[in-house]
Amino acid sequence: MPDDHRPGRNEEGVHLFVERMAMAFADFGFPRMAARVLFAVMSADEPLTAAEIGDKLGVSAAAVSGAVRYLIQFGMLVREPVKGSRRDRYRMPENAWYEATIIKSGLYKNFIDIADGGVDALNGRATPGGERVTEMRDFFVFVQEEMDSLGERWRARRAATT
Repeated sequence: MPDDHRPGRNEEGVHLFVERMAMAFADFGFPRMAARVLFAVMSADEPLTAAEIGDKLGVSAAAVSGAVRYLIQFGMLVREPVKGSRRDRYRMPENAWYEATIIKSGLYKNFIDIADGGVDALNGRATPGGERVTEMRDFFVFVQEEMDSLGERWRARRAATT
């Protein structure tokens, strides 16, 4: 098991951080167990197995399994095999927040494409329903453009500070 009991680490404070961040994310619709796993892995100094994550959180490795799959899907965790074992370890990828945001921003493209069909079916702004769907589509276009711009600015800022 990784040794996170190093000098300068306040384990009680780390636990409080993990649980408070998980609750904050859950308040915005993020699955609570996935948030707990994410912040447990983020606060660890070394990659963790599902059993080690479960130990840190006081839950079974099976409870961790679904959360791990969810986080991998969004690019927030990376799975690495443990040499000589059937176990895997989990860690956050480099630049995880950016990667997750980019993956999620692909959802806006899908929303835009679907909304385009609704705009066509509702005859654009000619009807109240068409007006609402057009506004939704235009908002998603705006968000997608802003996400692209934000990503470019983040890459530039990160390059300047590393």
